[in-house]
Amino acid sequence: MPTKPTGTLYRGKTGMWSWVLHRITGVSIFFFLLVHTLDTALVRLDPVAYNEVIATYKTPIIGIAELGLVAAILFHALNGVRIILIDFWRKGAKYQNLMFWIVIAVAFVLFVGFAPRHIVHILEYIQAGK
Repeated sequence: MPTKPTGTLYRGKTGMWSWVLHRITGVSIFFFLLVHTLDTALVRLDPVAYNEVIATYKTPIIGIAELGLVAAILFHALNGVRIILIDFWRKGAKYQNLMFWIVIAVAFVLFVGFAPRHIVHILEYIQAGK
């Protein structure tokens, strides 16, 4: 009867969460870029339709989604650097856990620097709509 290999499954440690978050953020960014490419292509096909689509993006819900997009980009980019370090730095695997928490901390600090200004724009839009 075959047995499971021991010690090869993540079982909820930071390596697994890093892998999961990297895939989720990567797919999210991909779909954003796909939609962005398609709506930008409307400029050449139908400028009026392009303006209508862009107008639908100027809502508080999309503003909040943009916060999520920025968070995804920050994590994905910084975690990508972490993955490069793990692959090409001799001690990368040894420090991968510490680097994960550094990625989270740096992404959080950068996000906190961005979010208040963006939230002000969202609130200004809400105020202008009243």
